[in-house]
Amino acid sequence: MHSHIHTISFRGIDTIPVSVQVHLSNGLPAMAIVGLADKAVGESRERVRAALSSLGLALPAKRIAVNLSPADIVKEGAHFDLPIALGVLVAMGALPQDAVDEHLVLGELSLDGSIQPVSGILPAALCAAERSQRLICPAENGPEAAWGGDIDILAAGSLTELLNHLRGTQLLSPVKPGMLNTPPSGPDMADLRGQETARRAMEIAATGGHNLLMIGPPGAGKSMLAARLPDLLPPLSAREALEVTVIHSIIGQVPKGGLCQKRPFREPHHSASMAALVGGGQKAMPGEISLAHNGVLFLDELAEFNRVAIDSLRQPLETGEIIIARANNHIRYPARFQLIAAMNPCRCGYLADASRACSRAPDCARLYMAKVSGPMLDRFDIMIDVAELPPSELLSPSVAENSASVHRRILAAREFGAGRHNGSNSQVNARLSADQIDRHIVLAPDIKRLLEEAMTKQKLSARGFHKVLRVAQTIADLERSETLQRHHVLEALSYRGVLLSGPLPG
Repeated sequence: MHSHIHTISFRGIDTIPVSVQVHLSNGLPAMAIVGLADKAVGESRERVRAALSSLGLALPAKRIAVNLSPADIVKEGAHFDLPIALGVLVAMGALPQDAVDEHLVLGELSLDGSIQPVSGILPAALCAAERSQRLICPAENGPEAAWGGDIDILAAGSLTELLNHLRGTQLLSPVKPGMLNTPPSGPDMADLRGQETARRAMEIAATGGHNLLMIGPPGAGKSMLAARLPDLLPPLSAREALEVTVIHSIIGQVPKGGLCQKRPFREPHHSASMAALVGGGQKAMPGEISLAHNGVLFLDELAEFNRVAIDSLRQPLETGEIIIARANNHIRYPARFQLIAAMNPCRCGYLADASRACSRAPDCARLYMAKVSGPMLDRFDIMIDVAELPPSELLSPSVAENSASVHRRILAAREFGAGRHNGSNSQVNARLSADQIDRHIVLAPDIKRLLEEAMTKQKLSARGFHKVLRVAQTIADLERSETLQRHHVLEALSYRGVLLSGPLPG
């Protein structure tokens, strides 16, 4: 008359073991679910009742108490349906307890007894592997769960199939990881005309993982440049692919193969709220910065975003994670992303063209730029001006280098600089710590004088100083230079000259 089934609850991407305890006792026929269950879990009583009825089983005329332990943690999600149903069957004597003892169970039940896919299967599989347990999950989630490690997985399409397998009258097919298909390529760099400075800055940003801000009039090609960045970046390593897939699994957005292969590229609309960007909401779900983990977050029309929402990115850009704090909960999500942003120089967008600029120029530019705070601008490694193309360049045939060629050069540069990252070319110069900069970047006396003059004239902050050195190191890697040269530093300084007053030194 008593049973217990193992399942989990989610706190961000972390898993919390939960024991589903079912007890039958004399009393008025009813099913009560306790243990801080949310509405979706509370409604499972009707789904379980209907699913068992579809098998020809009726709930016993007894009082059924379902306890979700530990009782002080909120339980959310429909994945508790299947463990509750199995717990009821074990308590009724329709299934032996030892048949499900070493299993971690997740799944949503339909009224006809079929088992529907749920989110969070990959972190559940990783939890099962860590605890040396088997996993019971919906059939559609099987290929995703198989990436979680060397564990036994029962992926059933219906409650009938699962019960027959547990009773030994039918065997479920072994689960294999989903087939990995090569993601389709995006637009090519060869399609772009002109914009040599912007193309160069994009290559440096892709090589070193640097944050990039593009400022220019409407139609100059800022969004087109950003859309071509994903194909320039190196592929995800195995560890990075697993990290990305776990986050997307939490919200139920994993590819059919069950493993993300391409770096994320997220481009939220400028009407996005702070919760949409950094995460939060009623269930504290991951935001765009976490969905862009190990990838790119592209903010088009940066100045049109809510200023509070933009400033909320400042801390994650430094720490690589976001902690969503609530009165009764603290949830951590990884958020190590590369920020690419684009904006117009003013509201009308044509500040540099006197014939099209508004009557309030140049004051409108100052007010428009003020919508992005100074501390936020200071977190961009590279800031460039994207000028409007003349008609002659637009009408001439494109002779630009294609994405594949640039991609190969970026991979070679990362391989060259891998020694600074303990042999890993998946790390980037943008994340060099101050200690690593001191140990690996040796500055000649003339470069020190150059930087001192630049800091004085351009009022570089300490963060800006280190960003200049990181960008200069990336430029040196692209040239296979073992030492930092004066022209590397000069080019890096030029990428911070757009928004800073005073001429560049040297």
